[in-house]
Amino acid sequence: DDVSIEVGEHDVVCLIGASGSGKSTLLHLLGGLDLPTQGQVALMGQPLDRLSPAEQGRLRNLHLGFVYQFHHLLPEFTAQDNVAMPLWIRRTDPAEAARQARLWLERVGLGERLQHRPAELSGGERQRLVIARAVAQQAPILLLDESTSSLDGLNEQLMKEAIDRVATNRTLIVIAHRLSTVVDSDRIIVLENGHVLGAG
Repeated sequence: DDVSIEVGEHDVVCLIGASGSGKSTLLHLLGGLDLPTQGQVALMGQPLDRLSPAEQGRLRNLHLGFVYQFHHLLPEFTAQDNVAMPLWIRRTDPAEAARQARLWLERVGLGERLQHRPAELSGGERQRLVIARAVAQQAPILLLDESTSSLDGLNEQLMKEAIDRVATNRTLIVIAHRLSTVVDSDRIIVLENGHVLGAG
């Protein structure tokens, strides 16, 4: 409700607030998954409401990587194929897509789990798999929706280390549920009942 924010290149922005304060709604609006009932969202300078659904999809595929609280992994595909999926959609050569998927899985500590299916991975491993999938397409912007909320302390630390390894020179917008998540952010935006309560 009457939210106005701008996120610049390489910014790390954390959204915090109680459950139901509007964090996920705002993140979905910023990512073009939902369109606002009024106002405007622009991605890479392009107002989303002026683009066709196909054009919005192409813009998201090129510029956005999503890491959700719930993994949205394809259960019948291996870890490597799940990571390669956005590259296939982009018509990347299959051998090159497989190479990039392997590279990013290695960077998040899953180099030994390439051929495992999601059900064969732990919760923490599935979350790191989702990070690899988000960055494999070389998206300059990562949106993370409470991606560590279901993890214990050890897996949360592994997840944070994985994000640190792949997030260099990227813009991050993170929904945080623990204060440890916001330590390295450039800006914190506090939401309450759909309004920005404060930012700094």
